[in-house]
Amino acid sequence: MSVHTTVLTAPSRPRTSAAVLRRPLESSRIPQVPAPAPQAPVLTTTVPRQFVHRAALAEVLLSDWSARDGGGYTVTAQWPRRHSFFALPEDTHYDPLLIAETIRQAGTLLAHAELGVPLGHQFLMSELSVSVLPDHLQIPAAPDTVTLEVTHDAVQERRGQHVGGSYQVVARIGGRTVATGGATYTCISPRAYSRLRASAAAEAAPLTPPVPPQHVGRLSPRDVVLSPAGGDGDWTLRVDTRHPVLFDHPVDHAPGMLLAEAARQAATAVVGPGSVVLSLTARYRRYVELDAPCAVTARLTGSSPAEATVVVTAEQQGAEAFEAIVTARPARSC
Repeated sequence: MSVHTTVLTAPSRPRTSAAVLRRPLESSRIPQVPAPAPQAPVLTTTVPRQFVHRAALAEVLLSDWSARDGGGYTVTAQWPRRHSFFALPEDTHYDPLLIAETIRQAGTLLAHAELGVPLGHQFLMSELSVSVLPDHLQIPAAPDTVTLEVTHDAVQERRGQHVGGSYQVVARIGGRTVATGGATYTCISPRAYSRLRASAAAEAAPLTPPVPPQHVGRLSPRDVVLSPAGGDGDWTLRVDTRHPVLFDHPVDHAPGMLLAEAARQAATAVVGPGSVVLSLTARYRRYVELDAPCAVTARLTGSSPAEATVVVTAEQQGAEAFEAIVTARPARSC
């Protein structure tokens, strides 16, 4: 049982009634076996929000974890059937970016809870990937428990302290594989992070206008993370620090999931509305600052009736900061 799963049991203190006390002495030699107390249900909650670097409890997707025999860990999650942001327009299938966020949370959870990384350390993600089987991701009538099998294929230590690693994830619902993925990250102490980010701007640049939501697979303009830049396949990253999910808490750079969402939206614009993301592999090369424009470019590199491949890059101040390879199924094949 994990440390965060609470079991409440009814008190087992035996009670002696007045009738028993009035019985003859001989009858008191007969053992009085009290009826077993009813067992209270095991109560399940989310994992501590600090373990997954979320401020809002509503954004915690994980509920439990345990070590597996033979190595690795099992993490359980529950996906909301209608997330406020990680949701597809048709509202019939789980969003691949919701699964990517689940994979990210699993890594930080295990780093803190099992690998000894102190709370307060920053995580620098260098790679995040997800691959889904859309036909297995229909949203059910009642919430499902998602099981993640997490295996670390690299663990880095310095002076006995965990400082980073990479891991692979297999996500299953009801025993059936629905997605795979993984991530690579580095852990940074608060003191080292302060030195690293000493020159970061305190405030973001003014918010730029969104492209039409329907062009990038969104329903609301507030969820659009791309602004027009004048050419086909070219945009400016739209950074709304008031967004309650992408900016769940204050940060001094563009979050990794914001850039992953920009890649998804750019790929959707190129492949076409209604396309379904099959996989996304993101590589983070440097921080994207909040106070300077960031150019996002998408180029179609392969296309067939069943699958299209798009390479998305983000460049800031003359240097590439981010690259993602997105494969998507065009709408006409759905």
